[in-house]
Amino acid sequence: MSILLELRDKLNLTQEELAEKANISVRTIQRIEAGTKPKGFTLEALSKALGVNKDVFLEYEIKPIESNKNLIKYINLSSILLLIIPLGSIILPLIIMYWKKQINTITRQIISIQILWTLASILLVIASSFLKNWFSLSNQVTTFTILTLLVVNLYIILRNTLEIEKKDRLRIKLNFSFL
Repeated sequence: MSILLELRDKLNLTQEELAEKANISVRTIQRIEAGTKPKGFTLEALSKALGVNKDVFLEYEIKPIESNKNLIKYINLSSILLLIIPLGSIILPLIIMYWKKQINTITRQIISIQILWTLASILLVIASSFLKNWFSLSNQVTTFTILTLLVVNLYIILRNTLEIEKKDRLRIKLNFSFL
């Protein structure tokens, strides 16, 4: 959760009220609550409007991901457990994410990647079946396609886990989220 959102909630202010009090736009507040760092005039205005030191906004940024890094890695790695079960690589991480109340940008991206990968895998397996029939290929084409898709998904999961450990972000990510 954003420090700005926490402070705003403690003071029982809406985004509009805070924007008026700090003399900045509502859109600026929305961007900061979504993760953008406040700078210069905006940082000064928010600290005065909320009655806090400017350092509160700057120090808080790294801590949320650090405190939950292991849980985020487990959510990502839980996709492996049900990799061979249809929708398994989506359902287990989704359950853990909501059960542990770890709903953030990274966990949403993890689930979104698995949703997209599952949909793409289904389409590729169906396409390989058609190609097998059209070009009179052996039955092993579909099996090879499935195994290749499983290995690539395993690579994505493990690569993202390493990146979460090293840099607190995903290496392989989407520019959008299904959640």
